[in-house]
Amino acid sequence: MKLYTYFRSSAAYRVRIALNLKQLPYDAVAVHLLRDGGQQKQANYKQKSPLGIVPALETEHAVLTQSLAIIEWLDETYPQVALLPDDADGRARVRAIAQTIACDIHPLNNLRVLAYLTKNIGITEEQKNDWYRHWVNEGLAAVEQLLANDPRTGIFCHGDTPGLADCCLIPQVFNARRFQCPLDDLPVISRIVAACESLPAFQLAAPAQQFDAE
Repeated sequence: MKLYTYFRSSAAYRVRIALNLKQLPYDAVAVHLLRDGGQQKQANYKQKSPLGIVPALETEHAVLTQSLAIIEWLDETYPQVALLPDDADGRARVRAIAQTIACDIHPLNNLRVLAYLTKNIGITEEQKNDWYRHWVNEGLAAVEQLLANDPRTGIFCHGDTPGLADCCLIPQVFNARRFQCPLDDLPVISRIVAACESLPAFQLAAPAQQFDAE
């Protein structure tokens, strides 16, 4: 498999964690989101990912896009080290946590949205950072409640083995730290993050460990 990735992309980070948890080998291909006007916008890459986003996972038969779809494909194709629970209620809960992060928090704060806010609408850097922190703080507070108020939360987001929700949570917290979002009022998230970051699968997926890190 070939993963088109960018070291600091939250979505690519999710997939790197999932691949590592399943101990699946892959070749990483860097797609620099800032260099050359954004390599993800180039025609040869947009043939793989029409929206011009990372990650994309090239398999023997197809090119897959969208991180959650890729992770679920990995889970169905390589069921060892399952990333979703066996029961329907558990799967719905894990997907809800993952989608709160990937569909509600992240889209408001990804690179192309932030670039549009500054270049097209003309907000200042300070206003951009305020925008970022607002949506991260609101979203992570909701995730904290989802985790704190459910007995199915264990060492990780769901039970005592890491899964899809953890694959999404860690990259979002990485970005929260990067933009100096406060995490003091998120004790359950902080505990889960510490547990995840102690595992090699998460450590090796971290942005600083990538071959294209800057």
